[in-house]
Amino acid sequence: MKHRTAVLLSAGALLAGGLVTAPSASASAATSCLGSSCNGRNPAHTTCANDARTVAEGSGPITAMELRYSPSCRAAWGRFRISAPSGSRIEVRNSQGKQYTTYGSGHFYSVMVNDKNVKAWACGMWRSDGSDSVDCTHRY
Repeated sequence: MKHRTAVLLSAGALLAGGLVTAPSASASAATSCLGSSCNGRNPAHTTCANDARTVAEGSGPITAMELRYSPSCRAAWGRFRISAPSGSRIEVRNSQGKQYTTYGSGHFYSVMVNDKNVKAWACGMWRSDGSDSVDCTHRY
């Protein structure tokens, strides 16, 4: 019993002295953003992707685009539902005039744009069978 008490007291002293610390909430918060602070950021490098959901889909003849939205970050981004050919791009915009273009191929996604108290939407552009194709989501 004396040994257990000594170990507990030693652990308490280390914590009180700052030699051993618990992870701080700010360490996880550093990977997040909110609203306009998410502009241009990659959702995979934040916590925004954790609660993301599809809130709008493209309306073209080929439904290629999705608009993804994170309620915790209040940010949106576009994602190709189809496997986009090389050289494809996603333009994500909001009603405040922010716009970002991301190039890629396959099932890729764009950077984020603020969707806090504004509307956002995404358009995918790609070349297929010698012609240009565009698919845009509704605003959310």
